[in-house]
Amino acid sequence: MRKKSKFLFFLMCFFALPLFSHDAAIEIEGENIYKAVRITPQIYNAASRSLSDLLIKNPSGENVPYFINSSLKKTDSIRETYPMTLINSYVKDDNFFFDYKLSLPRESDTIATSLEFSTSNTGFAKQIDVFGGYDNINWEFVQSDMLYVVDNKSKLAVNFNRPQKYTHYRLRLANNMERIYFTQAELVFNQEISEETYFIESIIPQFTVENEERKTKIVIEGLKNLRLCDLSIETVSMFIRTVSAPYGIQKELYNLSVNETSCTDTVLPLNRRVSQDETFIVTINNGDDKPIDITGVTVRYFADDLVFQGNSGDVYTLEFGTDLKRAAPVYDIGRYKTEILKGHVDRLALGEITFVQPAPERKEVRLKIIFNILVTLIALVLGVLIILKLKK
Repeated sequence: MRKKSKFLFFLMCFFALPLFSHDAAIEIEGENIYKAVRITPQIYNAASRSLSDLLIKNPSGENVPYFINSSLKKTDSIRETYPMTLINSYVKDDNFFFDYKLSLPRESDTIATSLEFSTSNTGFAKQIDVFGGYDNINWEFVQSDMLYVVDNKSKLAVNFNRPQKYTHYRLRLANNMERIYFTQAELVFNQEISEETYFIESIIPQFTVENEERKTKIVIEGLKNLRLCDLSIETVSMFIRTVSAPYGIQKELYNLSVNETSCTDTVLPLNRRVSQDETFIVTINNGDDKPIDITGVTVRYFADDLVFQGNSGDVYTLEFGTDLKRAAPVYDIGRYKTEILKGHVDRLALGEITFVQPAPERKEVRLKIIFNILVTLIALVLGVLIILKLKK
């Protein structure tokens, strides 16, 4: 009975072993708290398409929280100011009016997003009405707002609900018993321009060329799970032909040199398509022409960074490929990634990747059948031994 239990335990352990797992070392260095490491094509190929199986381990074997980042965002602020001159101030029906115009004439429209004031007065809060015009005669209502200087808080700018192009502005204050007076006024144009730059990497993959009837196939390896940007064909052949790729991608490419005039477009856009197979096939329609001589292929793809907190001097491990169906981990660090990326992040390089080949497929064997076979064999051996003993 004990031997049978050991046998069953051995079989359970045998079938419970993971099929394969891969890893790569990450040497932590740099002075900043947060680190970033770029995911390589080899990892994309072997990992889950969603990258849900990626884990970062510290030297103690604990999971290290991370988030995936695919781009850098840069915001530039533009601020232009246009001084204004007070041309009139008066009181009418208990309302105080201040009229301003641009101090310097401009050849083009003056676009403003706010009207800002300066004053030496304190301890007030005034509701104001703003009017705009192109002369000192005709005025159009713009909007109402509140200006105040109370204790250590102040608001002395009228932020327009939409950009304005007026050259003259009028302020109307009701019940200005405090005799508020503005020492300076200026129009302001504020604009923030955000630019997002995606991580695009280039690789020179392995490929083979297969010439068939009226077409050429370029069979490319190592693009599985990559978000593809474009593919460039290198050739010295002169041609103009339709080139197609999976997912309905098609474009006419050419490489021409006629009468000392050259024009070339050998780049096939791949529109962020994700290669789902081990091979990616590009087809060139040759028609009745002979195949072109393809000397090289370059592929660009959209890459990702893993961003995490690391201790310099340690060696972490990136594990992947263990469980391709596992749900992606959710860490708190992803909720404040925007703030992290505003600061400095040390860029690290992945060490050598260790690929463990999948174990050969094992067919499930029913333990009852194995047990019956063993009992039968033992019975046969005992039967033979008894017969031999009786003959003696």
